[in-house]
Amino acid sequence: MQKDYSSVWDSCLHKIRNSVNEQSFKTWFEPIRPVKLDGSALTIQVPNKFFYEWLEEHYITNLKESIREELGPKARLEYQIRLEADNTINKSAGHHQIGGQGNEKVSPAVKRLVSQGIRNPFVIPGIKKDAIESQLNKTYRFDNFIEGDCNRLARAAGEAVANNPGRTAFNPLFLFGAVGLGKTHLAQAIGNAIVDGPGDVSVRYMTTEKFTNDLIYAIKNNVVGDLVNMYQNVDVLIVDDIQFLANRQKTQEIFYNIFNQIHQNGKQVILTSDKPPKDLPGIEERLISRFKWGLSADLQAPDLETRIAILECKLDDAGLKAPRSVVEYICFNIQNNIRELEGVAAGLIAHSQLANRVVDERLAQEVIQNFVRNASLEITIDKIKRHVSEYYDLPIERMKSKTRKREVVVARQTAMYLCKSMTKQSLKSIGDEFGGRDHSTVIYSCNAVQDLIDTDSSYRETVSELRKKINMSMAG
Repeated sequence: MQKDYSSVWDSCLHKIRNSVNEQSFKTWFEPIRPVKLDGSALTIQVPNKFFYEWLEEHYITNLKESIREELGPKARLEYQIRLEADNTINKSAGHHQIGGQGNEKVSPAVKRLVSQGIRNPFVIPGIKKDAIESQLNKTYRFDNFIEGDCNRLARAAGEAVANNPGRTAFNPLFLFGAVGLGKTHLAQAIGNAIVDGPGDVSVRYMTTEKFTNDLIYAIKNNVVGDLVNMYQNVDVLIVDDIQFLANRQKTQEIFYNIFNQIHQNGKQVILTSDKPPKDLPGIEERLISRFKWGLSADLQAPDLETRIAILECKLDDAGLKAPRSVVEYICFNIQNNIRELEGVAAGLIAHSQLANRVVDERLAQEVIQNFVRNASLEITIDKIKRHVSEYYDLPIERMKSKTRKREVVVARQTAMYLCKSMTKQSLKSIGDEFGGRDHSTVIYSCNAVQDLIDTDSSYRETVSELRKKINMSMAG
């Protein structure tokens, strides 16, 4: 019997429900509506572009596996994004057919070399250079690239290149650093600044994987010379993840020729890598020597202040205000990877805007668990009691006692307040940990602390300092 889109999607949901937690399922899969089944292509409708991007970033594997089980290895998933009323736009899952190899398509310009017999798409009569797409992501700009000690040199060099491409000592500009530290952002920010600047300057951004795919396609279709001509005629060539040239002899040979021609013509080359040139394995020495001609600038892990600025910028862009204590908690725990920090920001935004969750430490803990493998991340009542007792120089047992001495009452109420706001524990559980007090006592204590925070700046600083100490202890 022929399947219909509703039954196919229902079967997919059944499989997906078993592979994600219940909250994620309700947030990200229940709002989806199937709209069409065309052969092995299932079209689903999602609420907005952010929703689509989040699925692609975090759940594409779950979607792929479930749809393949239902529709076979050549299954395709298409998105329909609801805009206003009945207006929609369409997207393909994973950027292409689910059963395909990799995520890098052949460039449209390279395909035109074959289909139209174009010798050089940058000099077609009547077509401007900017008719060839730069492939830049317009969201990567200097004004949202947060500067800190970790990236100041790289950013300054990038701005110099953007202002005068091909005419500085920074050619090539070689940006290196570990995964998730902003190399792609900075490289594309340079490209976008050049495109938006004066003059008719052609910019081409590509990953090394895309360049390799272009070359394979060109070899199969006997247009390698045209491919080389195309890239040699750009004014600014940006290549991301150049380390993936390793052990690809033919690709290195072609890239060597392209690099030489561009550099000799006074054009600009920008490269990114996870290592400095001298540490790149599997790359020919003649290429390594050329990578060293200009400036090699590293991007390091951001310090705490820079991480806080990055996270607050991401949240502000989405119109979301998070308490400083939540921001600090996240930044204490995400220390070495900006991409993870951005992922946490996206998670907070999604839960806040799509699931109407309050942005607090408990939500931050849930989101961070997807990024950090650390069993000690969860803040517990015991940890809070320990920090509060140390701060007030009181034995933990005193906070459980019946004494009404002011210093003990303040410490106990402060600890209860922090337990309520920083853990997932119920009021009853919190009361049990403080001498078997009932939930009404916990509520009274929390209200008393909140009143004091609102009226006493000194006490407000005390609570803030305690939050910071607890959060720092979670980061190890």
